[in-house]
Order: sequence, then structure tokens, then C-alpha cells
Amino acid sequence: MPAQDPDPKRELRDRARAARRAAHDRFGARIGPILAANFFARFSHPPSVDIAGYWPIAEEADVCPLMTALDARGHRVALPRVIRRGAPLRFLRWRPGDPLAPGFGAIPEPAADGEAIAPRVLLLPLLAFDGSGRRLGYGGGFYDSTLAAMRARTGVEAIGVAYADQEVDSLPAADHDEHLDWVVTELGCRRFGAPDS
Repeated sequence: MPAQDPDPKRELRDRARAARRAAHDRFGARIGPILAANFFARFSHPPSVDIAGYWPIAEEADVCPLMTALDARGHRVALPRVIRRGAPLRFLRWRPGDPLAPGFGAIPEPAADGEAIAPRVLLLPLLAFDGSGRRLGYGGGFYDSTLAAMRARTGVEAIGVAYADQEVDSLPAADHDEHLDWVVTELGCRRFGAPDS
């Protein structure tokens, strides 16, 4: 009997990485300002709303211009820090130019003694998404556990950030998978469970 693949979504992730890489190669550094413009064309959160982003790695859609603009508009912006496997992420204040150090998976993170923030809006990286708001991540479950904890406590607006080519027809869903509320791509902003906007 063949050994069971520990990652049943491996083939999906491989295809999604290839699609994201191709989109990244087409857009390069242009994607960041486009995503920021599309975000602000749709969203106008007051400065009192704290927002968490992510530090892009590999071919992830670049949210750095958006995070910089949010900071300039008076928002407290945060980046995630991994505490341990299975635990929700911790969000720490970030300002443009702040030093970051390699953390879990060598992803740049703020220092552990930074200012903790409870964001009401969460910008999420992803490998793929579908039309119902399902998100394919890397398999660690960090964002699923984080969203579940935040939604149970105070609520959060989950906004995926991606290239349009990362959309797939459908993704398998497990009981623990958390859905996106929105996705922002180079084509604009799209709300799940409502007409495109």
C-alpha cells in the first residue's frame, strides 16, 4: 500500500505557485502601487482602525506600498509574528523603516518586544482563492487559527491580497478552513457573498 501524502493539497499548491510566479514575473514591482490604489478606491477605514499586513516573500503580491500608505494616513499597521505551531499569530506594530529579523520560515518579523496590536482588518497572503472566498495557504494553518480566534473574540475583516490569476474554479474545504471576506487584485476589490464591486 503506497504511503499517504502528508499534504493532500500538494498538487494544488504546486499549480498555484506556478500561476503566482507567472503573474509576479509579468507585473514585477508595478503590482504594489496598483494594489494600493485599488484598495483605497474601495475601502475608507477611519484611522482608528488598526490594520495588519504581511511582509511579502517569494512571489507574494507586494503589500508594502499599501502598508506604507496606511501608516501615512494614521493607521496603526502591524505585521504577524509566529508564536508556535498551532497558535494564533501575534501582531506587532510596524512603521516604514523599522528593522525586521528572520522568524519562522525565515519570514521577516518585528522584534518580540514590539507593541502588540489587535487589528480589525487583516490583509492575508495566499496561494489561491476561489469564487466562494476559500483560501489556499501553505498548509501551516496559522491564518485559519488566527481568523477563528479573532472572529470568536471581536470580529475581523479578512482581505486576501493576490494576483487575479491566482483564482481557481474551486478549492476543497475542511471544517477548520476560514473564508475570506474580500480579495484585492490588480483588477480591483471583490466581496465574497455579494455582487462584484
